[in-house]
Amino acid sequence: MTRVLVLMGGLSTEREVSLVSGRECAAALRAKGYVVVEHDFRSLEGLVAALADRPDAVFNALHGRYAEDGTIQGVLDLARVPYTHSGLLASAMAMDKPVARRLFAAHGLPVAQGGVYHRDDVLAGRAMPVPFVMKPTNEGSSVGVKIVLEKSDLEALASEPWAFDDEVLVERYVPGRELTVAVLGANGSAKALGVLEIRPNNGFYDYAAKYTDGKAIHLCPAPIDARAYAQAMAMALEAHRALGCRGVSRADIRYDDTRGEPGELCLLEVNTQPGMTPLSLVPEIAASTGMSFPDLCAWLVEHARHDGPVPKVSE
Repeated sequence: MTRVLVLMGGLSTEREVSLVSGRECAAALRAKGYVVVEHDFRSLEGLVAALADRPDAVFNALHGRYAEDGTIQGVLDLARVPYTHSGLLASAMAMDKPVARRLFAAHGLPVAQGGVYHRDDVLAGRAMPVPFVMKPTNEGSSVGVKIVLEKSDLEALASEPWAFDDEVLVERYVPGRELTVAVLGANGSAKALGVLEIRPNNGFYDYAAKYTDGKAIHLCPAPIDARAYAQAMAMALEAHRALGCRGVSRADIRYDDTRGEPGELCLLEVNTQPGMTPLSLVPEIAASTGMSFPDLCAWLVEHARHDGPVPKVSE
């Protein structure tokens, strides 16, 4: 019987969400007949001890820094333990938003005008004319994202504590609707599952809206023009392949339909460790195709792999 070690918790700002994801995935895997051990990742020493029992696979339910940036993937590669979701390189590139932007642009995918600026230039108005969006270069779940629509928003930003690195990504604000696309698989077998539209009740799909029931409405399939829907599916699939993702990923896209449909699509980012909570988007998209949450978790385990060194014959 397959033994699965579910990693959850972690050291990032998304620790609490990861704990919920991990518990939900562990319960789903047990329902499918797997032997599951839950591990709250707090230190490398603790992880090494957990891996000493040689699980058949690791389900990576971690989020944020040191979790979906290639760090934990490198450890699991060295341990030669198969794990779910993307490998080290794809995870690192996707988490580094400036790097991912350059890769997407090189593949002909539309990204918002922007660049990396020092906080002093942003606050002095030297980065980009309003409206723009400011975000940390390596955080997930909209952590630290600020939308600056007017000069007064910029002035208010200057009075707030600066919780992240001095270098931040600044992008032109794209009006319109919020879309997200789930992609499952790797290489030529990867496929886009569907497009979901998110309608936040508060105007912005921030951290609270993502993980608080009733803060946003999800529409799946997204009620948008059929041509735009097909384009969003193709865009997410190309971004998944460009990064070299495997397992499941989620592409976040802005759809500017302010001048009518079909509007213009803009790729924001790809998440290689998308949320797996009861409110999460990927399970909802998968369910719309007939794939239950336990089936999705089981699929990820059955397609787990590692990129570690090949053992020598003497081993």
